[in-house]
Amino acid sequence: MTLATAKPKRPRPAKRRTPGDGRDRRLLDHGAWFLVLPALIPILVLSVGPLLYGIGLAFTDAQSGRTEPTRWIGTLNFQDLLHDTLFWDSFRIGLLWAVGVTVPQFLLALGLALLLNERLRLRRLARALAIIPWAMPEVVVGIMWRLVYNPDAGILNETLRDLGLGDGRDWLSGLATALPAVLVVGVWAGMPQTTVALLAGLQNTPRELHEAAAMDGAGAWRRFRTVTWPAIRPIALAISALNLIWNFNSFALVYVLTNGGPGGRTRLPMLFAYEEAFRYGQFGYAAAMGCAMVAVISVVLAFHLVGRLRRGEGA
Repeated sequence: MTLATAKPKRPRPAKRRTPGDGRDRRLLDHGAWFLVLPALIPILVLSVGPLLYGIGLAFTDAQSGRTEPTRWIGTLNFQDLLHDTLFWDSFRIGLLWAVGVTVPQFLLALGLALLLNERLRLRRLARALAIIPWAMPEVVVGIMWRLVYNPDAGILNETLRDLGLGDGRDWLSGLATALPAVLVVGVWAGMPQTTVALLAGLQNTPRELHEAAAMDGAGAWRRFRTVTWPAIRPIALAISALNLIWNFNSFALVYVLTNGGPGGRTRLPMLFAYEEAFRYGQFGYAAAMGCAMVAVISVVLAFHLVGRLRRGEGA
């Protein structure tokens, strides 16, 4: 082919640069990190940092008032923890507390959310009243319920006397009544947040589905099982898992009500760790207890996340 007959090459059009190419993409990535930093720094300083410090402290013999330097003792604290019957008793009480609060809390909140989702008169006022316990600090809730359970002038005992059902009893000091009494308070205090979450899920369920099911002859229970529950199930599972973790880590409410008594019947794991650290000064041993509780919570979260992923894959 000669030079005269060769076809001239057509120039290629210049490639347009988009914000996602090259240097612009890197600038966007750096900018995103700067936007995340204000929220990331408090998490690292107030959550991740203390968690890592507590894990490291669990492998030492740290104590309050010691003049000798803290030593690294390996897994000795965890070995002692395995043979500590008092800790395992508190752990059993903690699991009983977490389940005993979470299950009734969810069932009552579900019923209340279904009721508040109906077109009732004064519905907005009822919704506002339903979340009042959520707005109250746990310390205030504990003090208020101590007055309710007061053996001499409490509302509960006064009502029982007026109804002729006995002279009342000391609910928070009785070995058989202390834990049930505290469970009632835990359910009452935590029910509003579960109600709000479930109510939000109910409001996002199209009413046309309920109307169509009703036209097909489905009763109330069948409509709940085939329409309502599939719509709110993800929210129900998520809030139940969170409630289980929050209730297992409860401290302030039980501390104000019973301080772990009587006879350790309401001594939750957090209370036991608090006493070991700040009453007896065993910081290393208390940190080992905290690590054990973190491990339990991690297992619960792992099961929850695996279940969510499997359901997502199945869908």
